[in-house]
Amino acid sequence: MTLFFISDLHLTSKRPKTTELFFEFLSTIKPTAKALYILGDLFEFWVGDDAVKTVGQTEVFSALKHLTEGGVSVFFMHGNRDFLVGDEFADKTGCRILPDPSEMTLDGLKVLLTHGDSMCTDDTAHQQFRDLVNDPDWRREFLSYPINERMELALTARSHSALHKSMTSMEVMDVNPAAVEREIRRRNVDYLIHGHTHRPGIHTLDINGKQVKRIVLGDWYEQSSVLRYEGGKLWLSAKEMEFPPA
Repeated sequence: MTLFFISDLHLTSKRPKTTELFFEFLSTIKPTAKALYILGDLFEFWVGDDAVKTVGQTEVFSALKHLTEGGVSVFFMHGNRDFLVGDEFADKTGCRILPDPSEMTLDGLKVLLTHGDSMCTDDTAHQQFRDLVNDPDWRREFLSYPINERMELALTARSHSALHKSMTSMEVMDVNPAAVEREIRRRNVDYLIHGHTHRPGIHTLDINGKQVKRIVLGDWYEQSSVLRYEGGKLWLSAKEMEFPPA
């Protein structure tokens, strides 16, 4: 059984090389993969499934559909950029949308999957943004606007986000250790897999005498950061680690 986990591709028509890399990745894994998990921010931004042509992502829909029709299960989790991905996306691609967070089991061990931004509690501006866009009334109102207005609002939001990042330290935008530990304790998991922070790595936490792994997926701005599970082992890009933990 081979599973793949990715996040933070931020696909956009302005970075076609990343999209080409994604298509190459899909074609490479198709013969062996049982499932692909996309843990948020597949797209740079998303203004509704009805705007797929406007944002130039019809080929991505087709590529995912080709993968699912070929027998690979694809699971999609919303990120902070593509939180408006909806049922039409699922219908046209064959992907199944997962709630954030979601749990799964690998070889008897509990794994928690999440985009990760909910644990960035020191970034209060981002948490306020999360509260806003997760409000059903706000979503209904936004999606009622014409596509061109939604595009303008999304691009303005991206500009504000870029300014916020330039003025905020990496430590503030990273996950809060207490929030991470709280989530692990609450769900009693052996592994936590997330993206969002663009700081790929494998971290070992000692919680109540148990070794817990936090695996952070990288972004796809300059590389294809992939976590692969096969034969009882996990590989993050070129880094190998044993599964289950020693």
